[in-house]
Amino acid sequence: MPCPISKDVSLAADQLRKGRLVAFATETVYGLGANAFDTNAVARIFEVKRRPNFDPLIVHIADPNWLDRLVVEIPRDARKLIKHFWPGPLTLVLPKTKAVPDLVTSGLPTIAVRIPDHLQALQLLREADIPIAAPSANLFGRISPTCAQHVAEQLGERSDLILDGGPCRVGVESTVLEFASSATTILRLGGVTVEQIESLIGSVFLAKTAGHPSAKGLSSPGMLSKHYAPRTPLKIESQFGLLPTGKRLGLLTLTPINYSEQFAVVEVLSASGNLNEAAANFFSALQRLDTRRLDLIIAIPFPNEGLGRTLNDRLQRAAD
Repeated sequence: MPCPISKDVSLAADQLRKGRLVAFATETVYGLGANAFDTNAVARIFEVKRRPNFDPLIVHIADPNWLDRLVVEIPRDARKLIKHFWPGPLTLVLPKTKAVPDLVTSGLPTIAVRIPDHLQALQLLREADIPIAAPSANLFGRISPTCAQHVAEQLGERSDLILDGGPCRVGVESTVLEFASSATTILRLGGVTVEQIESLIGSVFLAKTAGHPSAKGLSSPGMLSKHYAPRTPLKIESQFGLLPTGKRLGLLTLTPINYSEQFAVVEVLSASGNLNEAAANFFSALQRLDTRRLDLIIAIPFPNEGLGRTLNDRLQRAAD
């Protein structure tokens, strides 16, 4: 039986309190949520997504005051970012309390936490009155879902409920930032740009990705070099040379291009070249291309600044 899709926040909150899994919308992508303090429920997230347990989860909260349940220390720069960017697509990695199950953090002494900027998600958190551990509501390594139907297509009946919150406004995952004594490091590029962060707290480092899917000790979700990938092979091309002949090709491009008739399917992310619009459309466009029985998807890279840097990061992880 397909997983029920509902807009009933009270029902979803009740399901979470009972230890069940609820997929719900945030401003970034849909998450597959469980009570962060319920080890059995959290274990089901890993099972349903086929996610390796070395890949830690992000915990969602409704208010900064909830941090007392989860973290033991908040650095000064973290407080600046909380004040400026929460609610919003910024996840902070902070030292965790003993109350947080090790499964949530993959055994690390730190926890990744954020407040989503989505009215329904905040209502769900407040009504459930529990922190919700929630990675993206997809099969591990596949395209992140940005609408309820994407969740249903990937997870089917594996989730107990899908809470329909409409399309995701930002469309790419949150930026993940870790604080350490030696350096402040972006572990994953996302909806808050490097430039925005550095304008508040100064220079930050950018972590390298982990190359092999059996890598251990990941500090954050989304650090593997192969991730967010369609089933259709994807290749990044900055300029077209000789395209494969006899192949059914798709194109993913920021703005319209000449010679698009060479492609069976073309997805233009923003007619005006707006990177915010492109980010909001990115995963949905990739989902559509992946359903069109293509032999290859060609993707044109984005301007490598602001959200363009995040989108290039997602392309590189999706490419073969």
